[in-house]
Amino acid sequence: MHFSKIIQTAVLLAVSVPAQAWNRLDKNNAALLVIDHQVGLSQLVRDFGTNDFRNNMLAHAAIGNVFDLPTILTSSSDQGPNGLLLKEIMEMHPNATFVRRQGEVNAWDNADFRKAVKATGKKQLIIGGIVTEVCTAFLALSLIDEGYEVFANTDASGTFDVKLAEDANRRMERAGVTLMGLFAIACDLMRDWRSTPGLNELLPFLDKYQFAYGLVARHHAGAIENGTLSAIETTLI
Repeated sequence: MHFSKIIQTAVLLAVSVPAQAWNRLDKNNAALLVIDHQVGLSQLVRDFGTNDFRNNMLAHAAIGNVFDLPTILTSSSDQGPNGLLLKEIMEMHPNATFVRRQGEVNAWDNADFRKAVKATGKKQLIIGGIVTEVCTAFLALSLIDEGYEVFANTDASGTFDVKLAEDANRRMERAGVTLMGLFAIACDLMRDWRSTPGLNELLPFLDKYQFAYGLVARHHAGAIENGTLSAIETTLI
């Protein structure tokens, strides 16, 4: 009877403790991983338009500079058809650790890559790669097994078709990977427009890579600097 009471009490305590609804990104505890954003592999991406995905790859890499995150680059068999890592990414991160894998499909199977990730000392890892169900998912699942908090940038992970992307994202999410797009990642890292990095750093970044938000800021600036207000417009605000 006494043991039964203990079990009941434990269950009640478990139910009464609120579950953590989400893992917030912390710029002081995060690192950025750029996985196989290569010119050959980019041609496999069909769930995004070519121009859009190029923008998304560059935006993913740029997050590291905006928030001063440790950034690790890796490529897969870049001497063959997979091709070179985008030169724009290399130019963004001339001093970043770059692991050129010559055989391992899963980046985590490469000892140099594992060493580089561990050397960051960060527990939150933001990743994006080609293709989603292999380069992103295999690594994400391995990192979860290692105890990391993993945030997959769904804007910067591309594959052959939408169905495969959905399957891979569902698999990752069930394992505990947090799925986020570029805008959400940037906003969660920033948290407050008054922070540093904040408005001054994020607005140029968003204007370049998330132009829909750039248009909002441009519209506001144009209205203040050059606009006039009609009487009827005052009824709309």
